[in-house]
Parts: sequence; structure tokens; C-alpha cells
Amino acid sequence: MLKMLGKFKEMQSKVEEMQNNLVNIVAEGEAGGGMVVAKANGKKQLIWLQIEKNLLQSEDVEILQDLIVAAVNKALENAEQQAKSYLQKQAQGLLPHLSGIDLGNLMK
Repeated sequence: MLKMLGKFKEMQSKVEEMQNNLVNIVAEGEAGGGMVVAKANGKKQLIWLQIEKNLLQSEDVEILQDLIVAAVNKALENAEQQAKSYLQKQAQGLLPHLSGIDLGNLMK
């Protein structure tokens, strides 16, 4: 029983480490041919945004808003895909008998 508890604590520690490492995953999304570029991490946090100056001088605010939303959504989607891939690779040795498990809950 103690051996099993030790394995569980080891697994719990590894899961926490995996979750903490999600901030190191950085994914990019762009819109408007690169006029707006966003970066997000594996924790689904926007960490960087670049907007070309000529867009900021435009009077069409709706276009700028749409481009920002599109770039951010792409970055978040790419970050989520990379995070899932990372978690699946890390969990292989941890839970070899549970292949195909949904690790989406670990990205919080």
C-alpha cells in the first residue's frame, strides 16, 4: 500500500511539473498577412501582440479589431495543440497503460 501511495505522489509531482512547463510553450498566430501577430503560451495566455503602425493610423477600427481577434484566436489554438502534444508525450512514460486519455484538463 505504501509503495502504491509513493507511486501516486510521484505521478502527482510529475503532473504538476508538466502543468508548470506549459508556460514555456509559445505559439504564434497572425492575421492580415502578418499585419497583426499574436503569441500565446501553453496555459492559453496571450503573452505578446504586434500591430503594424499603418493599421493604428487607420480610421476603420472594426478591421483592426477583427484582425486582433483572428490573430489571438489562431495563437491560442496553436498553443493548445502544442500543449496537448507536449502533455501526451510527457504522459507516455507516466501512464503507459492509459493510452488515448484526454489530457485537456491538465492545461489549466
